[in-house]
Amino acid sequence: MIFDDTMTVPKMIKKTAEEYPEVIAQYKRVKGADFQPILYREMFQLGLDFGAALLNLGVKREQPIGLISDNRAEWQHADLGIMAIGAVDVPRGCDATLIDLEKILSITETEIVIAENNSQVNKLVSLKEKLSALKTIIYFENDLKDDVKAAAEAAKITLYYFQDLLKEGKKWRIEHQGEVEAELEKGKGDNLATIIFTSGTTGTPKGVMLSHKNFLKQLDEIPERIYLNPGDKALSVLPIWHVFEREVEYVIMCQAGSIVYSKPVGSILLADMKKMNPHLLPAVPRVFEAVYDGVTKKMRKAGGIVNDMFNFFVGAAIVHKRMQRKMFNKNPSFTRYHGVFWTILFFIPWLLMWPVYWLGDLIVFRKIKVMLGKNFRAGIAGGGALSPQIDEFFWALGIKLVEGYGMTETAPIISVRPIAAPIFGTIGSPIRNVKVRVVDPDGYVLERGKEGELQIKGDTVMKGYYKNPEKTAEAFTVDGWLHTGDLAVMTIHDELKIKGRIKDTIVLSGGENLEPLPIEMKLAESRYIKQAVVVGQDKRFLACLVLVDEDEIKNYADENGIQYESYEGLLENEHVLKLYDSEINGLISAKNGFKTFERIAKFHLITKQFEVGVELSAKQEIMRFRINDIYKNEIAAMYSEE
Repeated sequence: MIFDDTMTVPKMIKKTAEEYPEVIAQYKRVKGADFQPILYREMFQLGLDFGAALLNLGVKREQPIGLISDNRAEWQHADLGIMAIGAVDVPRGCDATLIDLEKILSITETEIVIAENNSQVNKLVSLKEKLSALKTIIYFENDLKDDVKAAAEAAKITLYYFQDLLKEGKKWRIEHQGEVEAELEKGKGDNLATIIFTSGTTGTPKGVMLSHKNFLKQLDEIPERIYLNPGDKALSVLPIWHVFEREVEYVIMCQAGSIVYSKPVGSILLADMKKMNPHLLPAVPRVFEAVYDGVTKKMRKAGGIVNDMFNFFVGAAIVHKRMQRKMFNKNPSFTRYHGVFWTILFFIPWLLMWPVYWLGDLIVFRKIKVMLGKNFRAGIAGGGALSPQIDEFFWALGIKLVEGYGMTETAPIISVRPIAAPIFGTIGSPIRNVKVRVVDPDGYVLERGKEGELQIKGDTVMKGYYKNPEKTAEAFTVDGWLHTGDLAVMTIHDELKIKGRIKDTIVLSGGENLEPLPIEMKLAESRYIKQAVVVGQDKRFLACLVLVDEDEIKNYADENGIQYESYEGLLENEHVLKLYDSEINGLISAKNGFKTFERIAKFHLITKQFEVGVELSAKQEIMRFRINDIYKNEIAAMYSEE
């Protein structure tokens, strides 16, 4: 497919629908956990029908249309209709707060909003006094309650059921033949496609303006790295309003793949994997961490020889794969690679360990692979940092897991490991149409292997922030490079390795600079720690909030005969506190490559699970400004004796 400057997202989908009309585009979840297939020709026509309905409602080119919904088949139908007539979507998920909705819909002065269900319609109606432009709400699920309908009527908001509008749009197309198609053909690559408001890990969401070209220029190369055959399936579990899932679905559709709508809930996801046998699973790292946790907890629960065999074979596989990566240059290289030396050193032990690896695969690993379905090709991790422990676990088992990297402002893909030729611990090299450089704080370009800020240029970079020229100017250097705010190093073969966030950098009172992310990922390797947040800005030492794994710590208490009356009381037990002290000091040590000033001096155990929209962003990244506010008393207590 040629992605020139005349191509738009609807034109791309049209081309796929023309070439593969009978291939299934979507597997829509219906009641009873069954899936209803929707062909490419059907999906494309549904999009045109909705576009016609919008024209009938008076929608104009470049008009913003709100789209408040989680991922579902109708989302693509609605969005295809919006973009086909040159309008612009303003998306958000069902977890959006009233404050979120007020901000994004008032800034964009949105008159028409599409909402998923009764709950979302109710939110919008309650905001009518603050959303003076709001006139029309279209809802996907026909579940509106009478009180919500009455409130909408009182607020002078017109309500439409999505399926009814599709019927009206189909009639309108008969009466106005070719008009929707003509609007679609008017589209150009530089036209605005969407305004996506960032989830605001810094507390200040901004409306990122992305064009059709921003999305499509990535598709020039991504299918070479993340490949599908027509009809191959990919599981959809991420919020579609977020740019990662959105581009993933374009990657699928440009290759005539099939989208299977699932949920990021362990039991549902694994059941769908087994039932639908997808080829790809694009997801945030936490989904793969959940798979890892599920497998390891199951083995520990089995105990005895089963757990011992699992640990032995996984350990042997990790060593075997480490030697293999050394011999075949599958690790990041920052200096000249000495392949002959590593081959001479490791070939014999690698060969001798092969039968052990084969046996482990036969009696252990294959049982884990079966959980992912018969056709599983690869997982694609994006939207956050992939833990080295998780990366190595899947690599050792022979399950392909590749990591991608990007940001909303680049629509989003900057780089991704190819499935066919991954380099461990990296995010791959930049894709075509994207230029990168790594610079020091003064803006000087650094040589390979040196850590600095990653900056981006290319056709995927946003048009700017909506109605915010000041923030747009701040986002770019004087010579036009986009600040990512991420610290990175580049290998001699152009692969990138992300080291952390510039704004996350902690500066201790002694002047030491450090990145909290590697420390937090290392701590999360403990079976007793679900998540960790390191703090210490302007302090003498680091401290840490530790989210406890309730199941594991209760199992520990039972195994060691620790009596307790309440869960909170258990966490105050001296044996439990000693356990966490030992775990933290053992993981964050010189043996594991950490400096003295990176050691954790104090910690506080917390039990409340982190939630999206509270402590976590939509990508399930920690929002540190929220953590610092929510746990300000606990943090202050850790430093009270400083």
